[in-house]
Amino acid sequence: MIKITLNEGISDTRPSVATIGFFDGVHRGHRYLINSVVKEAEARGLQSTVVTFDRHPRQVLGSDFQPQLLSTNEEKQILLSKTGVERCVMLPFSKQMAQLSARDFMENILKERLGVQVLIIGYDNRFGHNRNEGFDDYVRYGREMGIEVIKAQPLLLHGVNVSSSVIRSFLQEGEIEMAETCLGYPYFFTGKVVKGFRVGHELGFPTANIEQDNMLKMIPSPGVYAVKVRIEGSVEMKHAMMNIGTRPTFNGTKQTLEVHILNFSDDIYDKRLSVAFIHKLRNERTFSSREALAEQLRKDAQMVETQFEKDIEE
Repeated sequence: MIKITLNEGISDTRPSVATIGFFDGVHRGHRYLINSVVKEAEARGLQSTVVTFDRHPRQVLGSDFQPQLLSTNEEKQILLSKTGVERCVMLPFSKQMAQLSARDFMENILKERLGVQVLIIGYDNRFGHNRNEGFDDYVRYGREMGIEVIKAQPLLLHGVNVSSSVIRSFLQEGEIEMAETCLGYPYFFTGKVVKGFRVGHELGFPTANIEQDNMLKMIPSPGVYAVKVRIEGSVEMKHAMMNIGTRPTFNGTKQTLEVHILNFSDDIYDKRLSVAFIHKLRNERTFSSREALAEQLRKDAQMVETQFEKDIEE
């Protein structure tokens, strides 16, 4: 896969079939769309292209907007590289680009600088200044400048159109399995292990406190989860339980991300971890005593083991 940005110049303008979008999470709906691009390009003997952006457009249009990302730029590029598309163009989204009308974007960037001959649009995608133009407008502009515009069909799973916003809703509700179904892979984030309060160690459940690599990446709703953890420098996915919350039993106020890796006692401070969410066990709650919390943690650990045993059997 080729990564190109406009400020580096574009040297590959071979005629192509393209699609455009932010592609946050590169979920199954995105891959369904991109697969249509790849097949159409093969049928026409053209290059397949994905056009995306280096940041969420609303970050540029509204300085106080904080997106809840499903993937970082690096993760997005890796996920796109697995789709079979020949070229990925990641445009630096700026205030100047935000001012382009859909027609100007199609003519100046897609046609003149990227050689797009066929544009396949996601069923709900809009682009251009203020996003006030729609599919019929794109078709008309394309006809004027020699770009054929095609509307893609949505991917329907369990009665819902798969989209990034739907996946965020599932994560907000702790519906981890449904989020994974729509993504096509377990939702994950990465971060570095930092010093914590050591309360888990005192309770017999030492935890790795994680500081996210990218604070804009979404964290699922507070609660306790069965997760799989990969430690930096290893390929093994270890079974673990994770607590997301404010530690209400100890009057905490700041959200923390704490992972207890089962049957593991190595020192991993300053190591980076990748955490994949498998199942939500319960909501966070306040316990009457340390002993009551420790007892619940023992039950949680057993539930995690049972969850992974069930996954193996299935």
